[in-house]
Amino acid sequence: MYIFITVLIVIAAVILSILVLAQNSKGGGLAAGFSSSNQIMGVRRTTDFVEKATWGFAGGIIALSIAATFAMSAPAAKESAVKSEVENAFKVDPSLVNPNAQPAPQQ
Repeated sequence: MYIFITVLIVIAAVILSILVLAQNSKGGGLAAGFSSSNQIMGVRRTTDFVEKATWGFAGGIIALSIAATFAMSAPAAKESAVKSEVENAFKVDPSLVNPNAQPAPQQ
């Protein structure tokens, strides 16, 4: 599930990049190329659509990122073998830390 959400994030990011590049900071953008088709959509509607799509994909990436965080597999309850070996390697004898300490009774 995590990989699927990650792929969706990448696809949305590519589309968002294309949408941002299609916009013009001076107000022309994608609508400037469609000046002859003003009768059908209009310049203002094209700009509104691109802007709304940009915000939609940006919000979608945020939502998918949060979903990916929850989709990550939870750490296993069982400790890893490496962690237990490291902990066993660094166990200290209490008599080395405090020479006055009594050694633990052997069973």
